[in-house]
Amino acid sequence: MQVYRLLTEEDDAVFCHKVTEALTKGWELYGSPTYAFDPSTNKMRCGQAVVKEVSDDFVYDRDVKLGAL
Repeated sequence: MQVYRLLTEEDDAVFCHKVTEALTKGWELYGSPTYAFDPSTNKMRCGQAVVKEVSDDFVYDRDVKLGAL
């Protein structure tokens, strides 16, 4: 079974570190990154979807912290 996360952050090194951390924990890039202007902060934001294979025994629950998988 796969689980999915969308990582987002302002366009700075924090975003790159967030994605790199996910990759080191076994997450894989899913699709292309996205880049958009956030008018509420007047800054550009980045997004990257990531997926990870988990055991078929995994029981999904809305309260699960996906980043902890």
